[in-house]
Amino acid sequence: MGVFRVSLARSSSAEAVTAPAEPRSRRSVALLVMVLGTLTAMGPLATDLYLPAFPAIAEDLGSSQARIQLTLTAIMLGMALGQLVIGPMSDAWGRRVPLLVGAALFTVASFLCALVPSAGVFVALRFVQGVAGAAGAVISRAVVRDLFEGDDAARFFSRLMLVMGLAPLLGPVLGGQLLLLGTWRLLFAVLGVVSLVSLAVVFFWLPESLPRERRGSMNLAGLVSTVGRLVRDVRFVGPVLVLGLSFGMMFTYISAFSFVSQNEFGASAQQFSMVFAVNTLGIMVGNQVNGFLIGRVETVRRLAAGLVGALTAVLSLGVLALAGVGGFAGLVAVTAVFFVMMFSVGFVFPNATTLAISSQPPTVAGTASALMGSLQFALGGGLAALAGLTASGEASLASMAVVMVSTGVVAAAVFVVVARRSVRPAV
Repeated sequence: MGVFRVSLARSSSAEAVTAPAEPRSRRSVALLVMVLGTLTAMGPLATDLYLPAFPAIAEDLGSSQARIQLTLTAIMLGMALGQLVIGPMSDAWGRRVPLLVGAALFTVASFLCALVPSAGVFVALRFVQGVAGAAGAVISRAVVRDLFEGDDAARFFSRLMLVMGLAPLLGPVLGGQLLLLGTWRLLFAVLGVVSLVSLAVVFFWLPESLPRERRGSMNLAGLVSTVGRLVRDVRFVGPVLVLGLSFGMMFTYISAFSFVSQNEFGASAQQFSMVFAVNTLGIMVGNQVNGFLIGRVETVRRLAAGLVGALTAVLSLGVLALAGVGGFAGLVAVTAVFFVMMFSVGFVFPNATTLAISSQPPTVAGTASALMGSLQFALGGGLAALAGLTASGEASLASMAVVMVSTGVVAAAVFVVVARRSVRPAV
């Protein structure tokens, strides 16, 4: 895995510096996976923990289902905007300080979400939560770029996705069980406590990975120049578009299926949480199969396989929606389709991320990660909101299928036209 000494000993210094000296030990890499996995898991946990409570939140706040769905769109857009700011900051100031500030703000916003009086305030706080949560998402990818390259980066991203995959796997299940103990507000109090723990983990166990001599300057002209170069680089923008569209496809399922499963298929909040957990297991299995294939199958081919599988799954979902499936048998059939889609996404995410991030030098890793993440979450939040734009103002299996099939087709088309050129020299 190359040479790079990573000191993960307890340290509160904001300027801990890594140096090329000793091979990484398996223990240090495993600890780094756990720390970065905790950071990246906070975003999925914030979006998935309260999914079983959507109908209850709408009733308690006297709001429409579409309005409650906007809380998901708000956190996605917040993460998109936050990454554009925090990524360049981390390139100029180092990784630790922006990360600690973001984690602290995320903790405060989580506790405030438990006290919201109305849907409007809820949407606003979720946006703030998204901006703060962007720090964990963007800086984690930048840290990986600081320390790893090529297949090593792909392996690490696969391990990272295994850890962060526990959040969407356990989040809805935990949320469903917490609803048996209290109201939906308890979920956000628990999220605040978990966030506080993650803040402590970062403070004590994550050293600085970007030494002072490798940092750039924080200026608008330089940022605009860097972003302009990135969007003209086909090696970067191709995989990023594929990643963003695939995330939008997946997030449509995440944001709408709580309503659809309970309203169209008669599932309870606890049954939905179990279905969601099973489907999330699909992305973890797919991710591990992808990890096994690293070194055996080229990254571009692994990405192509994931896109083909995802497109096949969403086209099958469209067929089920046209057939008007319902009841328990319909829920089982739809769950099977979503499992295949999530399994395939387990291939798409790490490979598209690796192609995009590895195409850029470490000096702009934060900015590249920010641009990639912001486009990913902007597309995810925007496309997911389309599923609720029906005559009734509520998402349906048919509206989900329309959005997911459209994004799946476009993602595959972008790959064919652009992303396969990512292995060629930059424009």
